Amino acid sequence: MSVIYGTEWIRCPVCGSKTRDKIREDTVLKNYLLYCPKCKQETLIEVTNLQITVITEPDA
Repeated sequence: MSVIYGTEWIRCPVCGSKTRDKIREDTVLKNYLLYCPKCKQETLIEVTNLQITVITEPDA
């Protein structure tokens, strides 16, 4: 198995542990529901240029 450079694990914004997903430099995600197997939280995120942004929705 070869290592692809320019990749990074997505880390959970709640607990900071690695999730099961990897992103590359050219990955773009919008409204992605990220699940953390450690803390069992679901978080809505966006990813552009290896920068992860947490989307917070206002309560109704």
